[in-house]
Amino acid sequence: MNYKRLLIPLLVLFSLSCKEPVVVFVDKIEGKRIPISDSLDNDSAIEAYIEPYRTHINKDLDSVLAYAVDTYSPRPEEGELETAIGNLMADVAFIQANPVFKKRTGKTVDMVLLNHGGIRAPISKGNISARVAYSVMPFDNSLVVVDLKGDQVNELVEYLAKSQRANPIAKLKLKLDEENEVVSALINGEPIDPEKNYFVATYDYLYNGGGNMTFFKTNDSLYELDYKMRNAMIDYFKKVDTIKPTKDGRFIKTLEQ
Repeated sequence: MNYKRLLIPLLVLFSLSCKEPVVVFVDKIEGKRIPISDSLDNDSAIEAYIEPYRTHINKDLDSVLAYAVDTYSPRPEEGELETAIGNLMADVAFIQANPVFKKRTGKTVDMVLLNHGGIRAPISKGNISARVAYSVMPFDNSLVVVDLKGDQVNELVEYLAKSQRANPIAKLKLKLDEENEVVSALINGEPIDPEKNYFVATYDYLYNGGGNMTFFKTNDSLYELDYKMRNAMIDYFKKVDTIKPTKDGRFIKTLEQ
């Protein structure tokens, strides 16, 4: 065997492995800001690919589902404690969630509480489309039902009295005096029983403490319906021809003692 031929490549490998590693220090990084704007050229191939999907989605979003006889706004001037659009939202939550809850549990929803801040746009007079539902409810809030004791429902009532906001409610009728003290609180026409359990429909966001509604989190009896409020609105609009919500006195302040 020719050992010289074998020895030479071994020596080369050994010499390379013994070299100190080369370390490169980067003391300056340069970048360029490219703003995303209409000035950027569109990729025609990508545009051609997504166009059918865009057309299909826009068609679904703009399809007429119902008609609003007036414009309904969540603005404060529409009502200090109650708004027509808030009543609509709470009623839709009850109408759409209750059958789902009853089918799964055999029980019924006793009342609904949502939050005024969750209504992000008005419903304008005229045709109502799915796009309207996305504008009013842009968040992915899902409907849940919480099992609350009567004393916890009383905490809920005190929260509403102190917050002085038009938080949407359904199946609960609340009356305050001039000092914002609770004069009466009725669920389905009956006074709240501290020893009774009530099933309250709300958003998962509120159950998790959103809006400082901490009274929800003290109870672990949660029923998830896997039903987004936005989808509940769309399903409701599909069922009705015309919407005409009103302020019906479910949350008022009275001068009576």
